[in-house]
Amino acid sequence: MPINITMPALSPTMEEGNLAKWLVKEGDKVKSGDVIAEIETDKATMEVEAVDEGTVAKIVVPAGTEGVKVNALIAVLAGEGEDVAAAASGAGSAAPAPKAAAAPAEAPKADAAPAPAPSAPAAAPAPAAVSSAGGARTFSSPLARRLAKEAGIDLSAVAGTGPHGRVVKGDIEAAVAGGGAKAAPAAVAAPQAAAPAPAAAAPKGASDEAVLKLFEQGSYELVPHDGMRKTIARRLVESKQTVPHFYVSVDCELDALMALRAQLNDAAPRKDGAPAYKLSVNDMVIKAMALALRDVPDANVSWTENAMVKHKHADVGVAVSIPGGLITPIVRKAEEKTLSTISNEMRDLGKRAKDRKLKPEEYQGGTTSVSNMGMMGVKNFAAVINPPHATILAVGAGEQRVIVKNGEMAIATVMTVTLSTDHRCVDGALGAELLQAFKGYIENPMGMLV
Repeated sequence: MPINITMPALSPTMEEGNLAKWLVKEGDKVKSGDVIAEIETDKATMEVEAVDEGTVAKIVVPAGTEGVKVNALIAVLAGEGEDVAAAASGAGSAAPAPKAAAAPAEAPKADAAPAPAPSAPAAAPAPAAVSSAGGARTFSSPLARRLAKEAGIDLSAVAGTGPHGRVVKGDIEAAVAGGGAKAAPAAVAAPQAAAPAPAAAAPKGASDEAVLKLFEQGSYELVPHDGMRKTIARRLVESKQTVPHFYVSVDCELDALMALRAQLNDAAPRKDGAPAYKLSVNDMVIKAMALALRDVPDANVSWTENAMVKHKHADVGVAVSIPGGLITPIVRKAEEKTLSTISNEMRDLGKRAKDRKLKPEEYQGGTTSVSNMGMMGVKNFAAVINPPHATILAVGAGEQRVIVKNGEMAIATVMTVTLSTDHRCVDGALGAELLQAFKGYIENPMGMLV
């Protein structure tokens, strides 16, 4: 009996993903545990392993397909002793309708013609085709069709580079950049005619068409949101709409910390000619924040409607900038780890974050976050809380400032940090207590070594 391979849910919140690459081809034999494909989620690229043994009879969803729903059929295995051709021919009936069929379900433009009633699902999920004026059919991905529609590009005039000449996202972007063939003027003019007259500013909740009306035609390009940007936008809106933010700032002197850091780095043992660790200021900030949460456990919490979640450990998420957005890999039980362990762990997490190779459990959860923009020269800022965290620490640049010590002016390296708290569970006084504990470790860093 054929064995169906479906799109896996790689995290509890995953609804769809992009099938980036197949590592097997039809006819290949696979066994349990073999890596057969790479799936892109909104924040990582993950490997998919085969669960069963068999021969790849049919690849249903080609590499490069975007927006594949969880549990959708992506390939079929023929079991041991089973006829591969028979398994492949039976794959179509088990396949779900392709995502392309869902495209007409999007809200139509104001005066666009009503969408025709959907026909019965195709026997196999093939790319949707668009008929050109000459009667030839152009196969394209759902995303490519949407981008072409938004940019007014005639799909039949675009040369596809996907499987079997299929038009994909990159082809449309290339056509837009090169001033590709535009669709019939009527197709573009109709929505414009129905759009309201340009206003001084877009009203709240304005449609995309109304917003674009504010800009001079030809002065912009449309860059579709990828999964990461959509997730970031959704979570930031959720945070600002549901979490009452409260901000506390404090200045920390860094001279003692910088001196200790240099001393520890100089004393690092060497292995194969390289130091076993190289501490950064950020590594010491992570440790100080973790120890502060240990010392002020009432601030190491998360809010729920029915109860306060009090965490037993300080799992510190660290904001890492990656192309197209950011991700927060987590240092688990940071209060128990040495500075060298935190440093080496962050180096590994940061590298894999930029390569989008983190596992969901490495960036989901946590009890607090640290966002450091000091290396970018930012003096101070207030960060947005990442639910379900109740706190996030925004770290500014260390800079030499004139301070007053014992009634006299002196020069010190000073860093401003701002703690954003969820006022439902971390009140102002509690936030100040946490920040003072953090400041104590930064200004007396030997306390982080004992």
